[in-house]
Amino acid sequence: MAAYTKIKIFYISIGFWLILGVECYDAWSNHVLTIYPGGSVTIPCHYDKKYSQQKKSWFSEIDKTYTYTNTTQQNLSVIDHPDQSLFTVTMRNLQNKHNGRYYCVVETGEQPPKNITYEYQLFIQAAPDVSVVSSSVSGHEGGDISVQCLYSSGYQNKVKQWCRYKDQRCYTVGRTDTSQNSSVQISEDDERRSFTVLMTGLRRTDSGWYFCSAGETLYPVHITVTEAEPDKEKNTDNKLLTVWLPVSAALLLLLILISVFIWIWRRRPKQDEQQIRERNGSRNIDTIYSKPEDPVIYSTINDENPNDPINDIIYYSTIDHVPGSEVMKSPSGEAIYSIIYSTVAPH
Repeated sequence: MAAYTKIKIFYISIGFWLILGVECYDAWSNHVLTIYPGGSVTIPCHYDKKYSQQKKSWFSEIDKTYTYTNTTQQNLSVIDHPDQSLFTVTMRNLQNKHNGRYYCVVETGEQPPKNITYEYQLFIQAAPDVSVVSSSVSGHEGGDISVQCLYSSGYQNKVKQWCRYKDQRCYTVGRTDTSQNSSVQISEDDERRSFTVLMTGLRRTDSGWYFCSAGETLYPVHITVTEAEPDKEKNTDNKLLTVWLPVSAALLLLLILISVFIWIWRRRPKQDEQQIRERNGSRNIDTIYSKPEDPVIYSTINDENPNDPINDIIYYSTIDHVPGSEVMKSPSGEAIYSIIYSTVAPH
């Protein structure tokens, strides 16, 4: 009788607590997760942004403890993300002792006190009913990503879905109606007991928390969409332009400098000759007289007139008689000939 009374009081207390202190979301208040022994899981707890400054906690029904946000323990972390209007709970090294019910709790700050809760039932088992190949997937804006969800044989005929926590939008395996977004495609492989979610044309707003589900059992998946990957071909062209434009400009400048140097080098002798001709604008006649004993007379005539319009210039040389060198004689005393050298040339 005493035991019955205790049980009755316990249920009355729970009912009273639920009526006065708790407000639940009907569609999203009860979830089941199955995890490998020794495994880990990260659970998102969403809330309205108007509660971003209110207290939030992770409540364990096993030991009746509250772990408030921004707390990190050996196997438990509760971190608030007010910019995303959610807090995450990461549980590590899960064992059979962790089987039980847990709650995401958000205090509203209202009077009388009200809390918003999400309930999770956690089961540790060697063959999870629902799991994923990767619980964190990332892709580039405009690109594609795929998520492979696995389920056990007992869930073969259960309804399978891919859902987003934030807006509670779900895509159901096997549905082909046009109400579903064409950028999300789901294909099922009955033999491998899995279904694959393909998300195409990714946008930055697609980042967030999703889950694979079969029946009431689910597994959370986080999607990260980063900035669009730059076009490799375009990037290569830009690199080529960046490298070759300065090189081409340098080569062109070098070619111009060489051309100017050659032009100056070729023009300079002509300028020197022009200056010489301007300085020596008259005809110079240098006559070298030989000695009396030398019968040879040398005469050099240089013409330095650069302004003469006639190319074929006629030069005249007059050789004067020099006593003592008029003839050459033979041993018998007879005159033979006279030798005179005259050089006439333009300089």
